[in-house]
Amino acid sequence: MEEVLTQLAGLQILNQFWFSLFLLIPMILIARTVVAGTRYSPILMVVIFGLIMGYTLVSSGVSKPGLPEFTIIAEISRATIIALTVTFFVGGQELRKIFGKIESKLDDMVVYSKDEIVLGTNRTQFIFIIRAFFLLLGIEALSKMILGVGSSELTQHYPLIAYIGIVGSVIFIDYKATIANKPLYIRKGIIEIIAILAVLLISYNITTLISNLVALPQIFFAMLISAALGALFYQWTFGPTIRALLFAGIPVVLAGNFMIGGSRLLEAFSITGMNSVIAYGFFGQMLWMFGGIALLMVFGGTRHVRNLAPGMAGSLSHSGLTGACTAGDLGKQAAGRAPIMINVPFLGHIFVFSILAFSMQRGYLMMMPVLGTLLLGAVFCVLALRNLRRANGSNSREIAALMQFSFGWQVCAVFGGLTLLNMAGVPLEHAAMGKASALSHFGLFAAVQGGMFGVEAATLIPFIFAMPFLVHPLVFYFFGRAMENNEEMPRIASYGLAAVGTVGVVLFLAIIR
Repeated sequence: MEEVLTQLAGLQILNQFWFSLFLLIPMILIARTVVAGTRYSPILMVVIFGLIMGYTLVSSGVSKPGLPEFTIIAEISRATIIALTVTFFVGGQELRKIFGKIESKLDDMVVYSKDEIVLGTNRTQFIFIIRAFFLLLGIEALSKMILGVGSSELTQHYPLIAYIGIVGSVIFIDYKATIANKPLYIRKGIIEIIAILAVLLISYNITTLISNLVALPQIFFAMLISAALGALFYQWTFGPTIRALLFAGIPVVLAGNFMIGGSRLLEAFSITGMNSVIAYGFFGQMLWMFGGIALLMVFGGTRHVRNLAPGMAGSLSHSGLTGACTAGDLGKQAAGRAPIMINVPFLGHIFVFSILAFSMQRGYLMMMPVLGTLLLGAVFCVLALRNLRRANGSNSREIAALMQFSFGWQVCAVFGGLTLLNMAGVPLEHAAMGKASALSHFGLFAAVQGGMFGVEAATLIPFIFAMPFLVHPLVFYFFGRAMENNEEMPRIASYGLAAVGTVGVVLFLAIIR
C-alpha cells in the first residue's frame, strides 16, 4: 500500500509540473499579446492576470489560499534569487566595463528568429520563456536537494524535478535562430547553470555561517558574489541560460508570486494590521516611484526613458521595471543600463540588511543608524541630480549620475519609509512587508520571503507584494506613453501622481496613529 501511495505521489508531482507550465507560460504569452503593437510592457498584464488566476483557483474551489496543492508554482515563486543572480552578474560586467573604460564587443553569437509564433512573441522569445521556466525550477530544486532544505512535501521529488528542469532547459534551443557555434553555445549554457548553482550554494552557506552574528539574507551575499563574478568575467558572451533568464526569468517569477498573492486576496484583508500595510504599499508606490521621477525631471533636467526607467529600477530595486528593462520593453539603452543600476545600490543593501537584521534581533528599528544613513542618501541624491543636469546627453556622465541616484534614492526610500512607519507605530515585521510592497523592492521581498521577518510575513508577502498592482498599470501606462512620445515622460501626470502619493501616505500615517 505504501509503495502505491509513493507512486501516486510521484505521478501527482509530474501532473503538477505540466499543469504549472500550462498555467504560467500562457499567462505570459497572453500578457505579451495584449500589449503587442504598442510600446507598453507585458509586466503590466502579468500582474493583473496572475492575481485573477490565483483568486479564481480559490474561489472556484480548485485550491486553498496560498495554493498548497500547487507546490511547483510555490517553488517557482521562491526562485527570485536565481533571476536576480543573473541580473547582478550582468551588472557586474557593465560596471567593470565602465570603470575600466572597456568597449563592449558586438554579440554575434546568436541572431534571433523573427518568426512570430504567438502575437507579440517571436519563436526565440517563446523558447526563452519556456526555458526560463525549466531553468528556475531545475536550479531551485537542485540547490535545495544539495543543501537538504526546502519544502518537506517535495524533498523526495527534488531529484526528479531537478532532472526535468535541467534537461528541459538544455533541450529547448530555438533551431530557427542563427547560432554561430552551436556546441559552444550549449556548453556556455551548462557552465552558466553550474555558476548560478555555485553562487546559491556559497551564499547560503555564508548566510548560515554568520547567522549567529547577524541574520543577513542569502540574497545579499548572492548579489555580492554574482556582481564580483561579472566584474571578473566581463568578456563572457552570454549562453542560453543567461539570455533566457534575462528575458523571461523575472516575468515567470512574478507570475508565480502574483498567482499565490491572488489566492490570498480575501484572507489577507481579514488579518489585523494588513489593511494598513496594503494602504501604505499602494500610496507608497506612487510616492517613491513618481516622487523619484519628479526629482529626476525637475532637478535632474531629464524626461527621457533611458534615464528614468533604469534610474527608478535601480533606486527602488523595482521588480516590475527591472523585468521590463532587461526584457528590452523600454528600449536598448534602458536594457543596457538597468543591470548597472540594479547592482549599484548593493552599497545601500549593506545598510538596509545590516540595520534591519540587527533591528529584528532587538525587536525595534534602530533609529540612530537609520537617520545617519538617510542623511548619506540625501547627499548622494543632491550630488546625482546636479551631475545629471550637467551631463548634456553624455552617455558616461548620465550613467555615473544615475549610479549615484540609484544609491541615494534607494537609501532615502527604504529608510525614509521605515522611519515614517515606525513613527506611526507599525511593527517592524509589518513595516518590512509594507516597504517591500511600496517599492516593489526585489531584495527586501526576497529577504521577507526567506523568513527574515518571521513566518507570517513570509507567508503573506506574495499577496502584499502584489497589491500595488493598482499602481503598476499607471507606472507602465506612463512609461508606455513616454515610449510613444519620443521616449519622454509626461510631466503633469508624473507630478500629479507624486502629489497623490504624498498626500495618501500623509493621510494614512495620520489615520493609523
